Amino acid sequence: MKYEKLERAAVDEKLTALEGWTLAGDAKSIAKAFKFANFREAFGFMTQSALAAEKFDHHPEWFNVYSRVEVTLTTHDAGGLTEQDFRMAKAMDKAATGRLS
Repeated sequence: MKYEKLERAAVDEKLTALEGWTLAGDAKSIAKAFKFANFREAFGFMTQSALAAEKFDHHPEWFNVYSRVEVTLTTHDAGGLTEQDFRMAKAMDKAATGRLS
């Protein structure tokens, strides 16, 4: 499925609805660092996020060390941010609910 790249004004508007997500300097991705109580909570978050990613057919770039998970979202095919990135960010925030330290 082809996704349309969002205009900067739309990106800025959607970003205000998300807590803790930041826009990259080139405005082509958003990122967030999640800090969990322990590895089990971090892995649970990643598992739940992976299931959402498969459902949405939109996969994050992420890095995990013990209780920390750093996430970057972008739509490479569109050359920037699309609705899918913000949909995935919301799903990841939901997966983090109750797990953060």
